[in-house]
Amino acid sequence: MTMNPVFIRRSIRKFTPGPISGDQVDLLLKAGLCAPSARNKQPWHLIAVTERNQLDRIPRYHPYGSMLLEASLAILVCGDTSIEEDIGYIALNCSAATENILVTSAYLGLGSVWLGVYPIKDRMQGMKDLFKLPDPIIPVSLIAIGYPAEHKSPKNDYDWNKVRYNQW
Repeated sequence: MTMNPVFIRRSIRKFTPGPISGDQVDLLLKAGLCAPSARNKQPWHLIAVTERNQLDRIPRYHPYGSMLLEASLAILVCGDTSIEEDIGYIALNCSAATENILVTSAYLGLGSVWLGVYPIKDRMQGMKDLFKLPDPIIPVSLIAIGYPAEHKSPKNDYDWNKVRYNQW
């Protein structure tokens, strides 16, 4: 039995070269789009970044984005304030979409890492500028994706002291 991708998903920051197929990109995007959302508003927009020159520019705008120089794909997850005005819900909803993409990456045998954008103002502005985002759209997270050049064991550091049943 194949291990559940939720448990094998790890943050991968080193990638080997190689294009990700269009079918894989479509599956990753579909996974993000089928995430649950508060009040079912689905306020997200996804930008798939496949062009090498665009991937190479991202680290200028994100201080932890150097792995994008090796990654084959990035997906910028954005929220639409014309659909959902509450930034709290946008952050939650876009986080659910981000997690779906990360887990699907593991399922496909790809490596990925979540790069936070929201709520850091300079990162948000950098992504808005780089990707020419219109006013109601705010960048929330960026996901670097590629073929892993590093292997990490499944997570096994569960802190059961953080679990309660029925009440605190």
